[in-house]
Amino acid sequence: MKHSRIIIFITVLLLTAAFFILDLHQYFSLTSLKANLLQLQNFQHGKPLISISIYMIVYIVVTALSLPGATILSLAGGAVFGLWKGVIIVSFASTIGATLAFLVARFLFRDAIQNRFSKKLEIINSGIEKEGGFYLFSLRLVPLFPFFLINIIMGLTGLPALTFAFVSQIGMFPATIIYVNTGKHLSQLESLQGILSPGLILAFAFLGIFPIAAKKCLDLIRRYKSMAAYEKPKKFDYNLIVIGAGSAGLVASYIAAAVKAKVALIEKHKMGGDCLNTGCVPSKALIKSARVLSQVRRAKDFGFEKGEIQFDFAEVMERVQRIIKKVEPHDSVERYTRLGVECIEGEAFINSPYEVTIKETGSKSGSGLRSGETTLTTRSIIIATGARPAIPKIPGLDKIPFFTSDTIWEIRKQPKRLLVLGGGPIGCELAQAFSSLGSRVTLVQRGNHLMKKEDTEVSELIKGKFESQGITVLTGHAAKEISVKNISIADLPAENVPVEDLPTENIPVKGLPVEEIPAENISLQNSVSRKSNPVYHLICTHNGQDKIIEFDTLLLALGRRPNVTGLGLEKLGINISDKGTIESGDFLETSIPNIFCAGDVAGPYQFTHTAAHQSWFASVNALFGGIKKFRVDYRAVPWATFTDPEVARVGLNESEAAAKGILYEVTRFGIDDLDRAIADSEDHGFVKVLTVPGKDKILGVTIVGSHAGDIISEFVLAMKHGLGLNKILGTIHIYPTMAEANKYAAGQWKRAHAPEKILVWLEKFHIWMRNGKK
Repeated sequence: MKHSRIIIFITVLLLTAAFFILDLHQYFSLTSLKANLLQLQNFQHGKPLISISIYMIVYIVVTALSLPGATILSLAGGAVFGLWKGVIIVSFASTIGATLAFLVARFLFRDAIQNRFSKKLEIINSGIEKEGGFYLFSLRLVPLFPFFLINIIMGLTGLPALTFAFVSQIGMFPATIIYVNTGKHLSQLESLQGILSPGLILAFAFLGIFPIAAKKCLDLIRRYKSMAAYEKPKKFDYNLIVIGAGSAGLVASYIAAAVKAKVALIEKHKMGGDCLNTGCVPSKALIKSARVLSQVRRAKDFGFEKGEIQFDFAEVMERVQRIIKKVEPHDSVERYTRLGVECIEGEAFINSPYEVTIKETGSKSGSGLRSGETTLTTRSIIIATGARPAIPKIPGLDKIPFFTSDTIWEIRKQPKRLLVLGGGPIGCELAQAFSSLGSRVTLVQRGNHLMKKEDTEVSELIKGKFESQGITVLTGHAAKEISVKNISIADLPAENVPVEDLPTENIPVKGLPVEEIPAENISLQNSVSRKSNPVYHLICTHNGQDKIIEFDTLLLALGRRPNVTGLGLEKLGINISDKGTIESGDFLETSIPNIFCAGDVAGPYQFTHTAAHQSWFASVNALFGGIKKFRVDYRAVPWATFTDPEVARVGLNESEAAAKGILYEVTRFGIDDLDRAIADSEDHGFVKVLTVPGKDKILGVTIVGSHAGDIISEFVLAMKHGLGLNKILGTIHIYPTMAEANKYAAGQWKRAHAPEKILVWLEKFHIWMRNGKK
């Protein structure tokens, strides 16, 4: 590819140089055209097809090489071929030449420009992706923009070549008619400046602006129509109503209250949402307990002969609940009431862009409103309803009890054989935690890699770690069916049925919404008789072969689905994307202009920190969008998976960069060489930094190792504010810390980009100094 670029670049350069060295541009002047017009017309009459072919080839070559002469050639088209024949010939020749120039610019320069200025071009690229055809059409209609410059600039963007060719032909057509028609009356033309009068230029400018202006007007009309069907109240109860009290809803309501807006926060279940009650907080509490056990088992690594801990599994799970209770005040009704937020417990239904009906299950803070149903008016609404665990349609699943990431926290009896279905972050974290606590864990992943968003080497490293800890990892295994066999106790030898393994009561299905279970199955097949010992099997396929996995406890960790039902979105015409999220714009607005969304329900990320990040933009735009709007910023979104070792990332990894065709260099520092990691017996993992070739500009970072989620913050800051590896290298890091890995990674990059020629001369200088300078 590199050699091809060099060859094409040299070819273009030589042809351009030849054009000027051979003084060929003299033939592309008005004087030359008038002097040779009769000969050209005679040649055309005698050999029409040959003349058309030669003319088109010359026109295409001149425009493809961005040489001066397109205007004269257009005039010649009218003078030689006449109006309508000339218009057709010039239209196709100019479009083909322009498209070739577009492709040449794209092939030679686009990757380099996009890599060097990727962050600055994000907004432009986004605009071209959405409305590139409109922009190009407008530019083509305005003669003030140089023909060749538009070809080159558009070639540096992501505009599809077919779109460029089609829009160019249409956009250039009016000007083509004028130039060709002028060429038909060439004898009356004294100079090129006489072709376009100021009035004609203004007319073209108006035509150029018209498509974009018309689109904006249509957007305004569409927005007006979406609101016109609803009666706007003369006054409102609230400036903002926020639906959902998870991370996004809490931050949005806090910001609104901080700027003295009157805001209501509606939550139908628990304040704090998934993160506090079933997600981040309980999972990290469990991981900490599991990690303590894991480290005790590694007693010899720390100089101890033996380490043992006696524990009660139920007490470990009770500690998780105590941690939730300890964090709970941070997200409580009492705290947010003190901050100025009116918290309402109930289910919300959006009647109109201005009205929300609440079926209350509790009281409204700060008022005497009783349980019941009430309707509140508001200027703006933010939907922050989060997500729920995805339940797959696996035959037989409705016949057995199972857990999800929402319900696993209810468990008090330790699973002996735990099957985790799903190898994403949630599945990996919980699989390792339960394994460390003593469960025999099998992790089944449909795809070929764990944590599919990470590079293959990261997935393989984590898989190897899991297997070394006794976890059975089955990648490339697709769940096919679940079967259950209730074996009578009388049919089994007594030693095979320990008394403590027998259920003491009927065990209901955990995790499956009732509406998804066939009614006839609920009462009979979703319980386990105390007179039987159930054996569960997962039948999955791998390379075309069926495999049976036996288990007693099932945990589903197959991602989460946004909560978009039951809110009245269908009635309002608010669009839902293919991924199940609410479709929203750059300002997190929905198709109803005063209704916004944030968090898991908005996508594209499902992280607590991105939900909080989005909610700032959603709340500010909801309250002040009529004055100033802020486009949501996803330039440096980090995340971490809290396995052991942890995996943290920000920006691109190698897989994504390759998929997007982005050129990059890789700098890698092995944490096994870091003093603090060695001292902590955590000397494993790496820091991998992707940079722009030849530059210290950071494209992305992946860290695998102890405390990776903490030490990546320095890179997040650097990417957010455009700081390169040289700045990190020049920053003092405390010794000995894990964060020094960042500095050493920057040092690796610096050594790889040392100025070798200068170093050779410096070596000679020092030799000269040692030998005695005069």
